Amino acid sequence: MSAGIAVAPRSKPTSPVGRFFSAENRYLSPLFITLILLVGNLSFGLLESFSRTLLAIGTALLLEIVLGRWFWGRIPNLASAYITGISVGILLRSPEYWPYALCSAIAITSKYAIRVRGRHIWNPSNFAICAMLVVAPEFVAALSIQWGNTVWPMAVIWVLGAFIVYRVQRFHITATYVASFVALAFLRTLITGHPFLAEVAPITGPMYQLFIFFMITDPKTTVTPRWAQCLVAGLVAVAELILRLAHVVNAPFFALTIVGPAAMLVEIWGPWRKLQHAAGGFSRQSGTRA
Repeated sequence: MSAGIAVAPRSKPTSPVGRFFSAENRYLSPLFITLILLVGNLSFGLLESFSRTLLAIGTALLLEIVLGRWFWGRIPNLASAYITGISVGILLRSPEYWPYALCSAIAITSKYAIRVRGRHIWNPSNFAICAMLVVAPEFVAALSIQWGNTVWPMAVIWVLGAFIVYRVQRFHITATYVASFVALAFLRTLITGHPFLAEVAPITGPMYQLFIFFMITDPKTTVTPRWAQCLVAGLVAVAELILRLAHVVNAPFFALTIVGPAAMLVEIWGPWRKLQHAAGGFSRQSGTRA
C-alpha cells in the first residue's frame, strides 16, 4: 500500500445486539459453549455429571489465576479458561473425579509450559484430552454419543455456531473442515464399503460441535494467513481420514494434535517468515507501508 493512503478503521457496531455478537465480546464463546452443554444435557444426558464438569471448570479457572499471576503478574481474562474447563467437562468421560481435575490442570499448564517464541502451539483442551487418552486409557474415554434421531438440538447449535464463528471471522476454518470431512466421508465409503450416512454421521455429534467451533478455530493456536488456516483445516480432515482407516479411536482429536502444532511451527520457523521480514524491510526502505 502506498504511503499516505489511510485505511479506514472498521466501524464498531453501535446497537446492543451488534456489540453482543461482535468479535470484541470475549464472553460470546463461553455463552455459546454453555448453550451446547445445556441443550445436550437436557436432551440426551450429555454430561457424566454436573459435579465433575464443575470440578473441571473450577480447576481451569484456579490454575489460570495462579499461573497468570506467576508468569505475567496479573490475572488474565478467564473466558479462555472457562471454555477449556467446560470442554473438558463435556468431552471427557470417567467414573472418577480426579481425571477431570487432572485434565484441566494439564490443559491450562500447557499454555504456560509449552511455548515456542512466546506462543503456545497446542489447543489446551485438545492437548490435555489426548494426553489423558494416552496415559490413562483405563480410566477415561472421550465423548462419542450423537444427537440420536432428534434434529432440532443439532440445528440450533449449528445455526448459532455458524453465525458466531462468522461474526468473529473464523467461519472459513469451520466451513473448510466440514466440507473436507464430507468429501472424505465419501472417500471412506469407497474404501471401506460402509454406507455414506454412517461415515458422515459423526459430524452431527456434540463432540464435533466443540471440535469445529472451538478447537480448530482457536485464535491462539491457528496460523495467521487466511489461506493457511483453510489449508490446515483440510489437512486435519485428511489426517483424521488416515487415522480412521487405521481404526484409531478419537481420530479428530489426535489429528488436530499432530497437524495443528506442526503448522504453528512452520509459521514460526518456516521460510515465509523470512519472506515477510524481507518484505517489511523493503517497504520501510522504499517509504511504503505493507
